[in-house]
Amino acid sequence: MENNLVTAFQDNWITLGVSAVLLALLYFMAKKRVGFGTRVLVALGLGLVAGVIFNNFQLKFEGVGTIGSIYVSLIRMIVIPLVFVLVINSIISITNIAFLKKIGIKTVAWFLGTTGVAAIIGLLVALAINPAGTFEASQPEGFEAREVPSFFQVILDLVPSNPVNEAATGKVLPVLIFALFIAIAIVKVGSKKPEAVQPVKALFASLTEVLHQVVKFVLRFTPYGVYALIAVMAAKYGLETLKPLATLILVSYIALIIHFVFVFGGLVAFVGKLNPLRFFKKAYPTVAVGFTTRSSYATLPINLEVITKRLGVSPRIASFVAPLGATMNFNGCGGIWPAIVSVFVASVYGIHLSFTDYILIVAVSIISSIGVAGVPGPASISTTVVLTALGLPLEGLAMVVAVESLIDMGRTAVNATGTTVTAVLVANSEGELDREVFNSNDNDELELNPA
Repeated sequence: MENNLVTAFQDNWITLGVSAVLLALLYFMAKKRVGFGTRVLVALGLGLVAGVIFNNFQLKFEGVGTIGSIYVSLIRMIVIPLVFVLVINSIISITNIAFLKKIGIKTVAWFLGTTGVAAIIGLLVALAINPAGTFEASQPEGFEAREVPSFFQVILDLVPSNPVNEAATGKVLPVLIFALFIAIAIVKVGSKKPEAVQPVKALFASLTEVLHQVVKFVLRFTPYGVYALIAVMAAKYGLETLKPLATLILVSYIALIIHFVFVFGGLVAFVGKLNPLRFFKKAYPTVAVGFTTRSSYATLPINLEVITKRLGVSPRIASFVAPLGATMNFNGCGGIWPAIVSVFVASVYGIHLSFTDYILIVAVSIISSIGVAGVPGPASISTTVVLTALGLPLEGLAMVVAVESLIDMGRTAVNATGTTVTAVLVANSEGELDREVFNSNDNDELELNPA
């Protein structure tokens, strides 16, 4: 017994020593300003190699696992305060009630509706082609599977009876609903007595800035957390951990392409009564810049040019829809991705998802897409919110975060194109779409410069 303890102690120091060197390498890359996505991929590779070595030499790795657990705890730490504050701040930023009712409701409805459809597509594709395959991992120590509630219990759980207690126990949905009530009340009171809600608005604006910084702090730990969590998983299961990753990328792009072609194309054709092929041709600069920059904000200047000069949307509609879309329209990041990851994580850890869980995935994806507006790493935050609502292990994030940079190109292109589609649909419904401009070839060679 004593010899086993000594061996385990020595093994942990060996694995921690190796990990310290590799983590120092990741830190050095950060100091040299190597791209975040590159560092996460390197962390994945280092974690796999180290984990396979630990596995081959049968070394203990509890110490390395502690590093990964710290990262997961930091993610859990920010979920509830983040979504509560950001949902409120996103809604109260709209001050013109008349404009909100006329244009804003349509815009937000299209954003959230298409995100819900995206989540359904992600679910269906993931269920049809299980991204985890036959790979299974043991559930994290101390994990307790959430009891599957009935449909009516889910409805009841949406109603926040004690928001403070529900926040303390990690119940995301009632906290989100409570935040919606607070935000709508602030907007309502502000429409009659602007001075009465000004301090509250300033408070939430300030809290938003502070939480953005907290998120940045936590995200800086991502490469180190990915290394530790992947190393532990590879140490347990060897090279088997590699197999699901290629399938996950394939499943994600299949879902993204289906949503891009059939949902966007269908809306343009049947709701907008426009030629979808012409739309895709004219929207190509937005798609290309979104795919290559992986940033909705970087795509915004191009998208404004495309929406107004190539598609014929009035500047009044474009100036409202495009900036709002860059901050809260996440068909790819907030709809498709969390749904696929939920199925992936549940499959990896052998947790059964019921039909009620599938409804929850779609509902939480829609609501949380409001809450992550403008947050660094919105896909990771949305996915964390959905996994938390389902009671799934957040440890499963390590594998998916490691390949996110490869999938993020497609996700951002879908996000940006979704904003373009919404601008066209809203302008068409308001009679502010110039169909001559849309159907004209004169502006197809318009010079668009991302700078």
